[in-house]
Amino acid sequence: MFLSVIISTWLVWLLSQLVIADISINLRPVQEHKLHCQTASGENHASFRVKVPTKQLADQILPALCKNSVVRRQFGHVEVFWGGSLAEQIEFFGKGIADLILSKDSIMQALHADATHNYTPIIGYSSYSAFFISNKEKPKLEKAYFLDKRIGLLDYPTSRSGHILPKKAFKSLDLDINSLNITYVSSHKVLREKLSNNEVDIIASYWNDKIDEQYFSHNYITPIGENITGSRWYLKLTEHNTDLACAVQSITKQIAQSVGSAYFDSLEEFWQCDISPYKFLGEKR
Repeated sequence: MFLSVIISTWLVWLLSQLVIADISINLRPVQEHKLHCQTASGENHASFRVKVPTKQLADQILPALCKNSVVRRQFGHVEVFWGGSLAEQIEFFGKGIADLILSKDSIMQALHADATHNYTPIIGYSSYSAFFISNKEKPKLEKAYFLDKRIGLLDYPTSRSGHILPKKAFKSLDLDINSLNITYVSSHKVLREKLSNNEVDIIASYWNDKIDEQYFSHNYITPIGENITGSRWYLKLTEHNTDLACAVQSITKQIAQSVGSAYFDSLEEFWQCDISPYKFLGEKR
């Protein structure tokens, strides 16, 4: 009898440790692609966590955040995680791991992240259209057309213009993705470079009249999606931290406009930061 009690007690203790361990593991980010820095607040152990789809964007935002005076006052470390899978976005967004995340409004709404973790939009990108773009002919939405083509797509699955919509088009044409000659790259810029250098025959991306017509022909684009809602930067504001909101808005705006694309001239800013006290402008429907 005494032995049974001891064994039962031990089993209960072991199960509790496994549950605690499982909770701890689940609260950690699901992937290890991470850049980090320490701010001037060395004794401050608070971390500001950011989630972005690409390493290129991670490389841009990390130093900007670490040098910002507001971030340096409030946080001792900045961690920037990068990766484009939907599972990662759900992990960071749905569990409130990220303090700042670049994502789609549809994902935020599906996870109710605004209500559960008070994620608030900071900067919004304009709606856009997606196209197949070629350098020598107008792409045809026909099955046989793509069989011998070298195709360039983005390597992160949450991109609508560079990944989701072209694959949807292939599926509608009854094409086996594995049978196609697809090259995956890290950015829309690299897609354009490969098309210009004749390394691929077709890319999937958005079209920018002011920039793209210098290198490609408007006659050689084929639409595959219209009125696509642009991504947004969301900040987790569990407190009315207006200084941080405006600092993040300024940083993300500068990064977007540094690309040099006219697409980013119509950014939607959700905070009015040129007056004091700062004011949240809210959704603009």
